[in-house]
Parts: sequence; structure tokens; C-alpha cells
Amino acid sequence: MALTDTKLRSLKPRQKSYQAADGNGLFIEVMPGGSRVWRLRYRLSGRHEKVTLGEYPAYSLAAARKWREECREMVGRGESPMKAKRAAKEQAKGSDTVEAFSRQWLAEVVERDVKDARNIRRALDKDVVPPIGRKRLSEVTPLDVLEITDRIKARGADQMALFTRNALKRLFAYAIAREKVTRNPAAAVAARYIAQARSRDVALTSGEIGKLLRAIYSSSMRRSHKLALHLLVTCMVRKSELVEARWEEIDFDTREWIIPGSRMKKDKSHVVPLSDQAVAMLEELQRLASGSDYVLPSRSSLLRPISRSTLNVAIRGLDLDIRDFVIHDFRRTASTHLHEAGFASDWIEKALAHEQKGVRGVYNKAEYRDQRKKMLQWWADFVDSQIEEGRKVIIGRFGEWNTA
Repeated sequence: MALTDTKLRSLKPRQKSYQAADGNGLFIEVMPGGSRVWRLRYRLSGRHEKVTLGEYPAYSLAAARKWREECREMVGRGESPMKAKRAAKEQAKGSDTVEAFSRQWLAEVVERDVKDARNIRRALDKDVVPPIGRKRLSEVTPLDVLEITDRIKARGADQMALFTRNALKRLFAYAIAREKVTRNPAAAVAARYIAQARSRDVALTSGEIGKLLRAIYSSSMRRSHKLALHLLVTCMVRKSELVEARWEEIDFDTREWIIPGSRMKKDKSHVVPLSDQAVAMLEELQRLASGSDYVLPSRSSLLRPISRSTLNVAIRGLDLDIRDFVIHDFRRTASTHLHEAGFASDWIEKALAHEQKGVRGVYNKAEYRDQRKKMLQWWADFVDSQIEEGRKVIIGRFGEWNTA
């Protein structure tokens, strides 16, 4: 006899499982624990197969009968409902792997709203997917996260290790929202176990200087941004001092850049002797400025400069195999190499617009303008030589003396 809801509700568990048939292969199996599971038997290509729908009453009698007819239609076409369900289960399992879900997260969240999309994608592809990409999200442990960050730190990239952990923390937060997992293994790894706040002691090596500038000039970033980054390296000024620079500060006749005290950290004007390269770059920037008062006008309005974050974003967009650094480290890099080359500390400190402290600061008011002019020319030449060291690149009209 066909089943009814009344009969289904009356089915009680026994010591062993038993079955109650509804007809045409559909039956319900009553388990010792009390659950009642819909199953279907059928014959395909001379073989008996069985497939499961799910529990009653989550699947009603009507739903089970509809499912039975759909399965019978598949069998009529020579298709196996059992194999189809198994394949769907495997596909669902595959979508819960770290690799599959990370692609979903990138497409649905990161590439739409996050500025660091390219860096996040690179971190996942390089350091996350290879070791744990095939793992299901629910299988990832805090130890997996630590092992990933330890491998990154082993190559001297502590800040990238922290960046990758933060990316994983955001990925798993999204997985929790999507009810894929109930815990966040990356959140269990405290940031202090990976890296301390970035220490301000990064100075690029000569090889890294060349690699960086070659990457800048080979990139697709705006020409004015390329020149701006090169100027930051060679002129030893702070980023804000260049970003907010006006043409009235540049004297091409005396080959000097006079930064007013209102824009300096110590409220004291600062004179920057301009190297041949700096003059040529500024001449090109003046042509690119389209009549703006600013050396680096905003793309949206000539009445204001680019934002202070623009050059940082440009640097982050580069595909660099260089240890973590920030733009401010250009100044430390210049200071380090100039000291190693034997230039006087007083000249270097004055070029950096650092005020000396103590008695020496009281009595030493020298500007060392001539010495700084020769020193900055030496530094600009040194930087150019590093660009040429790895491979020849044409860096633009301003650099005709070192193009190939």
C-alpha cells in the first residue's frame, strides 16, 4: 500500500533498521536512532542501484514522489541518479576548497571593493594556494596559517607574511558569512606572532634600487608618476614635499628647488640643488602639467595636486621581488649609500632637511650648498648606473644620456 503522512508519522524505530515502501522503487528507511530516510531503488543497464534523497519530514511525501519521477525519467534516458548525486556532491565539496573559494571571494568582494586586489591575488597564488589550496575550508587550522607565514618570513618578507595572514583572515570572515565554516583559523593567529610594526630601518641595496626603477619605467603607470618616484629617489625629499610642490618653487636658472617653510616639517625653508637628471625630469613634468600651478596636478583637476596616497598605490601595483619597503625609505636608502661613499654626514643631514641637535646644532648654520649640489649629482648618476646594471631600459626623454 502507498504511504500516507499518517502512516509515516506512526513509524517507530526498532533495534534494527527497516523499510516501508511507497511504490515504484520509492521507500522510507527507519533507522534505529529514529531518523526516517527516503531512498529509491531502480534498475539500470541490468544492474540494481540505490540513491538517497534525505530525511522525512524535511523532504515531504509529495517531494519524495516528485523526486522519484525525476529519477525514473533519468533512468529512462540511460542516466544514473546515483552517479549524478555523487558528482554533485563532489562538485559541492570542490567549491569548498581554499582555492575554489578564494577565487569566489576575489571575484565577489576583493576585485570590486578592495584597492589591494592585485597584491591579495598575488599573495594567494604564490603563498596560499600551493600548500593548502586543495584543502577544504573547514580543514584549515591555525597551524596551516602559521606555516604559510613562516615560509614567507624565511625569505625575509615579514610584512608580506603579515599581509598574507590578514588576507586569509578576511577570506575566512567571508566564508563564515557564507556559512561555509564556523571558525576563522587566521584570526586565531595573532599579528604579533608574525611581525611587529614595520621597523623604520629599510635601506634598499644598489641592486634593489635598479630593480625598482626598472620595474617603475617598465610598468603601465602614468609617466608623471614614474618621474615623481624617480625624483623622490634622487632628490631625497619627503613625499608630501614633492606631491604639493608648485612651479613657483622651481628655479630652472639657478637649478634649485626652494621649498617654503610652510610645507616643511620644521617650518624652515629648504633648498634642494637640482642634478642634471632632476632638471630634465622637472622640465618634462612641466610639459605634462598642462599649465597647472602644481608640479603633479590631479588627473581630475588642474587646481589641486595628486593625493598623498597616489604614489603609494602606484608602487603597490608593481610586481616586485623586493623586500617590503615604503616610499619614505628612499630617504634612508640615499643616506645609507652616501655615507658608504664617504660623503660628510653634515652634508647628508642638510640634504635631508634634518636639524642637528645639541651644541653642534646651535653653532653649525652652514648650508653646504655647493657640496650638496655635487653630492646630489653624484647620487643621481649612481642611481642611473643601477638602472643600467641589470638590463638596458629607455626611461624617457629626460634620460637621453643613459638610454640604449
